Amino acid sequence: MIDAHHHLWDVEVRGYPFLARRGLEPLRRTFGVGDFAAAAPGVTAGVVVQAVSSEAETVDLLAAAAGPGPVRAVVGWVDLTAPDVADRIAARRAGPGGSALAGVRHQVEDEPDPSWLLRPDVLRGLAAVAEAGLVYDLLVKPPQYDAAIEAARRLPELRIVLDHLGKPDVAGGMWRPWSGWIATLAALPNVAAKLSGLVTEDDWTGWTRERLVPYGRHALDAFGPDRVMYGSDWPVCTLAADHATVTTLAEATLTAFAPDDPTTHNTVFTTTAQTWYHLPP
Repeated sequence: MIDAHHHLWDVEVRGYPFLARRGLEPLRRTFGVGDFAAAAPGVTAGVVVQAVSSEAETVDLLAAAAGPGPVRAVVGWVDLTAPDVADRIAARRAGPGGSALAGVRHQVEDEPDPSWLLRPDVLRGLAAVAEAGLVYDLLVKPPQYDAAIEAARRLPELRIVLDHLGKPDVAGGMWRPWSGWIATLAALPNVAAKLSGLVTEDDWTGWTRERLVPYGRHALDAFGPDRVMYGSDWPVCTLAADHATVTTLAEATLTAFAPDDPTTHNTVFTTTAQTWYHLPP
């Protein structure tokens, strides 16, 4: 099983601004490779994703991927607006552990400008990501939905992986416009999606399988299994459920989509991530 979306961070080394948000107190500690391996014993390969806008963090994550443990690929960070963005990407790939760099992400959800993705300097940076052969992990919320679709259309050569299905407000019962947006995004062949992060979009202490499964099912209907991959969003998921429970929830979603179909299970839990992140067998 490949976990295509998890995090590592060391609060003794750097600050993580998002951890200051109310309710995230349980996450204000260090989570290392050993912690992930212990929490997810069934994972044979993990894709670790950046958690702060820091190239130094990316260097540390690449070192973790080069060491022992299940981490095999890194979705790091680079300043997409920098004039030398292509050189910065090249420097990360040429440095220690650089072969593990599989993608780039920026926390677009935190940008005050809902059209940030369409800024000329950002589009130039995204084009550099595509030119380097890397994936762009897309982290957005509803205010950025329109810009995300337009950016994906303008850059058909850029492989995009949607994180957390666009973070719909499950707790509030949001279905539209999210469902239509997912269908529109899925019509673009350069976009895939992660079955990840939904449990923390519901009520952390009162989430239910019945509320969550339809969101994953809709994504599978829209994208198809060959463009959907499993991600736990550990340790963020632990605010609502442990790694094993999140995995079970994903399995329930696959059962609702394709009962008794081992091919779909293998595709979502392994093959899609291998294909999109260019992971070795």
